[in-house]
Amino acid sequence: MARAFLVVMDSVGVGGAPDASDYYNGTVPDEGANTVAHIAGACAQGLATEGRVGPLRVPHLDALGLGRAVHLASGQTAPGLWREPTGVWGVATEVSKGKDTPSGHWELAGLPVPWDWHHFPDTTPCFPDDLIQTIAEFAGTEDVLGNCHASGTRIIEALGAEHVRSGWPICYTSADSVFQIAAHESSFGLEKLLALCETIAPQLHSMNVGRVIARPFRGDAIRGFHRTANRRDYAMSPPGPVLTNWVHDAGRKVYAIGKIDDIFSMQGIDRVRKGPDSALMDHLENLIETAEDGSLVFANFVEFDSLYGHRRDVSGYARALEWFDEAIGELIERLRPDDIMVLTADHGNDPTWIGTDHTRERVPVLIAGPGLLPRGLGQMGFRDVAHIVADHLGVAVPET
Repeated sequence: MARAFLVVMDSVGVGGAPDASDYYNGTVPDEGANTVAHIAGACAQGLATEGRVGPLRVPHLDALGLGRAVHLASGQTAPGLWREPTGVWGVATEVSKGKDTPSGHWELAGLPVPWDWHHFPDTTPCFPDDLIQTIAEFAGTEDVLGNCHASGTRIIEALGAEHVRSGWPICYTSADSVFQIAAHESSFGLEKLLALCETIAPQLHSMNVGRVIARPFRGDAIRGFHRTANRRDYAMSPPGPVLTNWVHDAGRKVYAIGKIDDIFSMQGIDRVRKGPDSALMDHLENLIETAEDGSLVFANFVEFDSLYGHRRDVSGYARALEWFDEAIGELIERLRPDDIMVLTADHGNDPTWIGTDHTRERVPVLIAGPGLLPRGLGQMGFRDVAHIVADHLGVAVPET
């Protein structure tokens, strides 16, 4: 029986979103952002040489159709990505009003977001007083730190030492519909941080804030602070059945790798595998060997976005793409005759762009499988990805 592996390369956009001019980083619209093309261009120009050299080398993704996807999405070319596709490839356009993780994933799973998310104003302070009071009371502090828009890595660098000294939690947001709390795992306590986020999540969800994220970190002022892998997302539940529900309700197994369980609030998910991206690749390899016939494996590789896109680290993003390409190429060779692997993304995060937030872009849809003949699928919607997977698994799609 057929199996399906749906792999989200978080933020690996290919430009060309028709409404990109309606989305902004600061005061600059996202029109013209193109994550893959601009990284490839920087590599070709010798502008991405930290830990790597030369043109962008992603032969497996390019063979599946990544270069073609860039051109179809945006009309641009990605230097060095010229291969004739040996896979099935296309480009997907999002209709949900956002460039955030839940919107992208829910729609990829078949359900466009039916409302407008709440976003906090880009002011300091930016959060309601009653929310801050609730957090301070829970933490046993007079106030919080931050209360602003910020990069998660930069704000712990700036406020980590003061947080350890005072015990005040660090609260911040971004252009996404998200509320984040950073706290030290030892001095504040990991369990206390998770309990705090879980406590305030219903209040934020009632405001249509998509996620409350616990951002634990470790370290000290001398050696520096670093975020740990114990992040936890408290996300709103999708308002209707999605791909994971369709597969689970058909009596099949559904495995979540990475933060998929958080994004979908465990809806239709049987088992979860966590860790940094290197560990997630090992989990994906294991499930290619062990997942039952008829099962769905739904994975998210987040570090393109979290470690390199938001930090505008072009070299780091290029290294991550090259690592992923080599690893995923080996796994594609191990797919069973009736398997497919669908590689896609949830939004863009062009590291050459201004600001530190996601960019509104189309995404590639690359499909590998021993039984597939090379062909182009052209333009499609995000939710068509869910229908492709469901059709392959022979799972009914409910009317919506």
